[in-house]
Amino acid sequence: MKGPLFYSKILLFGEYGIIKDSKGLSIPYNFYNGALKLSDTTSDEAKSSNKSLSEFAKHLQRLQEANRSSAIFNLDELNADIANGMYFDSSIPQGYGVGSSGALVASIYDKYAQNKITVLENLTREKLLQLKEIFSQMESFFHGKSSGLDPLNSYLSLPILINSKDNIEPTGLPSQEKKGKGAVFLLDSGIIGETAPMVNIFMENMKQEGFRNMIKTQFVKHTDACVEDFLKGNMSSLFGNVKQLSKIVLNNFKPMIPEQFHQLWKQGIETNDYYLKLCGSGGGGYILGFTENYEKAQESLKDYKLEVVYNF
Repeated sequence: MKGPLFYSKILLFGEYGIIKDSKGLSIPYNFYNGALKLSDTTSDEAKSSNKSLSEFAKHLQRLQEANRSSAIFNLDELNADIANGMYFDSSIPQGYGVGSSGALVASIYDKYAQNKITVLENLTREKLLQLKEIFSQMESFFHGKSSGLDPLNSYLSLPILINSKDNIEPTGLPSQEKKGKGAVFLLDSGIIGETAPMVNIFMENMKQEGFRNMIKTQFVKHTDACVEDFLKGNMSSLFGNVKQLSKIVLNNFKPMIPEQFHQLWKQGIETNDYYLKLCGSGGGGYILGFTENYEKAQESLKDYKLEVVYNF
């Protein structure tokens, strides 16, 4: 058995903001993917994944028994496959902010949910919110609290525009300029990040009035503007807003930026060669970069591993 492929995702804009109803834009990233496999392999990765799936199945069972699950799963079939050695064969790096648990959740829903909502039907807003709610319940096993967006993106394999918590829709992106000088890229921090501790720091900070005010008046404002600019292909305005966002994050989200990158972050803002922002919850993993001149950014960041996600 080998299940269909589910891809990683990148939240271009909206990290932390979407918790507080900012806009967000999430896109599939086909460079990494994963699939459920049934195999007699005894590799450490397969064993570890199989064990994790077994714990995850217990989480789904608990949800179902407590009538808290918005989806019903064929748990007998799932448990039988896990007992036969099923694992999630994935190239998606874990703790990197590109949705490794989201792809796993999407694959389990796709194979074992009964009466599932499929990609082929007319995806009304209600159905999208229903899917998001199901995925949020499922993925909470991995992060403690989940918006459900990562699995949704992986499941649909479409860019998703988040207008607010209760208003999400598939969207189109401006076509890429393959020969364009500008780019969105990933910078590998070389550190594995953990989502839950970062989200906890954010929630603690939200108890302070000054921080709440900054989120509302600055962070959400520039995040929303970035989403609008990106979707309209308004690049000059986009880079102005990304620069502001990069500054706001450096000043207010320091714990989410690994310390050895604080100077690099500042350097981008001062030279305008590139602007960095969080990719997911931060704390390690990938850092997102935006530049109007990728060659220049590569030069400035020559000591780091970069991957282009999107060309302008």
